[in-house]
Amino acid sequence: MRMFSRHGVHQIIGEDDLATLTQPVILVRADAVIDVPLIPCLIEQTGLVLLGSEANVEKPVAVHVDGEHAKAAASVLIDGVERIPVYLRAKVKRPQDLEASYWKALRKREVPYALIVSQENLREVEWRTFMGTYKGVTDIVTKHLWPLPAFYVTRAIAPTSITPNQVTALSAVFVFAAMFCFMEAMWLWGLVSAWLMTFLDTVDGKLARVTITSSKWGDIFDHGIDLIHPPFWYMAWAFGLAASAHPLAPDVVTWSLIAIVAGYVVQRLMEGISIKALGLEIHIWRRIDTLFRQITARRNPNMVLMTLSALIGRPDWGLLAIAAWTVICLVLHGLQLLQAFAAKRRLGELHSWMNKPVEKT
Repeated sequence: MRMFSRHGVHQIIGEDDLATLTQPVILVRADAVIDVPLIPCLIEQTGLVLLGSEANVEKPVAVHVDGEHAKAAASVLIDGVERIPVYLRAKVKRPQDLEASYWKALRKREVPYALIVSQENLREVEWRTFMGTYKGVTDIVTKHLWPLPAFYVTRAIAPTSITPNQVTALSAVFVFAAMFCFMEAMWLWGLVSAWLMTFLDTVDGKLARVTITSSKWGDIFDHGIDLIHPPFWYMAWAFGLAASAHPLAPDVVTWSLIAIVAGYVVQRLMEGISIKALGLEIHIWRRIDTLFRQITARRNPNMVLMTLSALIGRPDWGLLAIAAWTVICLVLHGLQLLQAFAAKRRLGELHSWMNKPVEKT
């Protein structure tokens, strides 16, 4: 109901209303789990019978028909595709047939799912729906380390009254806790707080998407914190070095922070220029750009450098490593952007490598 409502379909009917319908209607199995990109396909295509799967057996999960054929369409969901009346002129399609494999909002390309949930496949369906909320282009920590623990935390709190914005608010508390600890040269406690923040930053978005409760304010709240806090962590780390056993020369600290903060701001500006002038995010242009996004000088990859330096007892090396990596990434992003502008002049328009049909099997 939430998914259809967000696409302009608000009226909900019951089975008893089928006999009196005159307008087009979408019928959905109550035990169906349908991926978000398939909802517009169902709304736009009258006569569509969407096939899903249960234990590798294909069954209809949703039908869009004219109101006069509603009862016959309901029998299709009950009896299966073998009993589709000819007069329905139905188009039976699987998710991979609907050209909905590119999800721009999450910058990913994958075949959307349509599943029938049961006690036997409940955990499998939960995992598939959870992973379906992940962005296709993100850093290496979010992509490879957080999914499993985030799944269990999200599954535990999804049925409760805890909201995504409350999770974001808690992550903001850890932002300040980490900053304080870094300034006091309490590296390990600061890193624990920082990693908890990055973990909750994953959980809040996944919770919003699996419960279909994302909001414009929540998006601003979450992304606003993400955008602003990293430079303050690096400055707090540099401040803490002055009171540590491994202080850096003032000039070295100054130039390191200039490189880190300026590099961070300029790279963000480059991303904005790419969206405005090229019409797409630079990280989704080519496959190599997507791979580079996993390790580029952003918060989580930099956190890895900070953690390694603290574990070996040289937090000063962590600041220097982040500065060096930021400068390297800045140069690479500059070359990347120049290549994109050259390609746009040559081709007229750029397209993401993800926005191509997934090969069908």
